[in-house]
Amino acid sequence: MEVHAPDADAMEAFGRELAADLRAGDLVLLTGPLGAGKTTLTRGIGDGIGVRGPVQSPTFVLARTHPNLAGGPSLVHVDAYRLGSAALLDDLDLDFDHAVVVVEWGAGLLDDASESWLEVVIERPTGAAGDGTGVGDATDAADAELLGADEPRVLDVRGYGPRWAGTRFAVGR
Repeated sequence: MEVHAPDADAMEAFGRELAADLRAGDLVLLTGPLGAGKTTLTRGIGDGIGVRGPVQSPTFVLARTHPNLAGGPSLVHVDAYRLGSAALLDDLDLDFDHAVVVVEWGAGLLDDASESWLEVVIERPTGAAGDGTGVGDATDAADAELLGADEPRVLDVRGYGPRWAGTRFAVGR
C-alpha cells in the first residue's frame, strides 16, 4: 500500500490512522533515511493508541516504553540504528507480546522476533537524503537544514505473515 504524506502533519495523521489497525503483539519496522519522519509517524501511532507521551526519538536510550492511558497496549519505541546485531536487540528484553513495538532502523535485525510484521519504508523524493542510508547525509549546514525541511514523503506499507494476511497491508494485494 502506498501512502503520500505531503508534510509532517499528514505523516502524523497517517500514524493515527495506522494505530487503528494495531494491537498488542504487533511489530512495526520503520525504514528510511535520516529525517524521513520515522519518529513523526511513531508519534501519530502513539497518539492513536492512546499512550502517555511525549513520543520522542529514542536514539540515545535505544528504547522507550509509553504506557497506555486507556488500558490498551503500551507502545515500545526502539531506535536500532546503533545496534550492530540482533543479539544486542535481544538484550533490550522488549515486551513483544503485550505492546505495539515500533522499531526504527530494524530491518534485518528482527527476522526471528515475530512471524508477522508490518514494514513501512519512507522515501523523501525531493529531500537531502543523500544515498538513502541516513549515514553521513548532513555533511554541511545546507544538508542539515534540508533534513529538517517539511517535504512530501512516500510510504510503502507492507504486512508480512499471518497477522496481516487479508488486510489492506498484505503483500501481493
